[in-house]
Amino acid sequence: METRQTEVRARGRESVVAGVRALALAVGGLAGSIVLFVLTVVSIALVPLGVGIVTTPWVLTGVRAFANVRRVAAAQWCGVRIPAAYRPLPAGANPWTRCFRMLGDPATWRDLAWLPVDMTAGFVTALLPAVLLLYPLEGFALALGLWRVFTDGTYVGWWYGFVPVSGEGTALLAAALAAVLLVGAYHLCPALLRLHFRLTRSVLASGQGELAERVRVLTETRRDAVDTSAAELRRIERDLHDGAQARLVAMGMDLGTVEALIEKDPAKAKALLAQARQSSADALAELRDLVRGIHPPVLAERGLGDAVRALALRMPLATEVDVELDGRADAPVEAAAYFAVSEILTNSVKHSGADRLWIDLHHTDGMLRISVTDNGKGGARIGAGSGLAGVERRLGTFDGVLAVSSPAGGPTMVTMEIPCASS
Repeated sequence: METRQTEVRARGRESVVAGVRALALAVGGLAGSIVLFVLTVVSIALVPLGVGIVTTPWVLTGVRAFANVRRVAAAQWCGVRIPAAYRPLPAGANPWTRCFRMLGDPATWRDLAWLPVDMTAGFVTALLPAVLLLYPLEGFALALGLWRVFTDGTYVGWWYGFVPVSGEGTALLAAALAAVLLVGAYHLCPALLRLHFRLTRSVLASGQGELAERVRVLTETRRDAVDTSAAELRRIERDLHDGAQARLVAMGMDLGTVEALIEKDPAKAKALLAQARQSSADALAELRDLVRGIHPPVLAERGLGDAVRALALRMPLATEVDVELDGRADAPVEAAAYFAVSEILTNSVKHSGADRLWIDLHHTDGMLRISVTDNGKGGARIGAGSGLAGVERRLGTFDGVLAVSSPAGGPTMVTMEIPCASS
């Protein structure tokens, strides 16, 4: 009995949350879609005059950010994954290149096709759960006496749905209809919200040419993986050459000098031995740091959850970590996720101006999902030369995606998804 009551309460909370979220999507989505669609049309129309070459990249960046917010909401609220497949822009590209590269990207036109859909069918599918949840309140209010505001009981003063309210009896019929709608909201709100996101996915996700797009993405991620591995090997070689190797060479020279002085000047030989011992300790510390940078021991021994907790403890900001992992992913996936989180935390500390961080890790439906949120000033975006672009390339190697929600004034939420099995 108690289990059944718990299930009913949980379902009720889920329906209420879905209705509130749907209302926010309907209002915010309608306003955002209209504004961005108008700005895009005007900006593209001004391209022949030269003004649009400067404004269009900024407007399209806003459209992408708006679409990415919807992608994050779809994944977090309903588990509907809508991959982003934007073509990368060259670092330091001028406005002309940025404008026409973005206009030549098929994903840009999918975004633009989605805006009018979102302001029409998307608005309706988002509004339905909110109406089912909130409209019954009016019916109950009519039965409680609100009907007297509209009629004295001698004529029809108000319509509630298809019920003409003309007195206490018809007001009770309105309450009965409201109860039916509320039962419908209990059962349908989550499904209707999921329908909204599936409509969004049907437009934003690539359709024809999906295989070609997939091949292109795989080619790029493979090239990025090779480049990243080569850069990592060069970094390791440089750190070994400039750090531990130099200290070991110096220690060898000190020991050679000690060997020559041990009988002639024991005091100086003793000092050199102490110096050599310190050099060996410093070299060992540098080697440990180097190993930690390649694959942290805590990650290998205790898994991603504890590794991220250890990472959070080293942060200069107050950091909360919530981990729900029922097992361990493959070692390469864990390493990619760990270093992605590390890079995002470093960016937050350096650039966000935040004083709190929240990290959430969980594994559901074959997907490792990680979100990092800060209460900073916002304005973060994925772009050439930014740390987030490097994180996106790292995740792309494993077919993962990165989404950023960072309005001006904050907060900033970075969400990562990596397909993987848990053992």
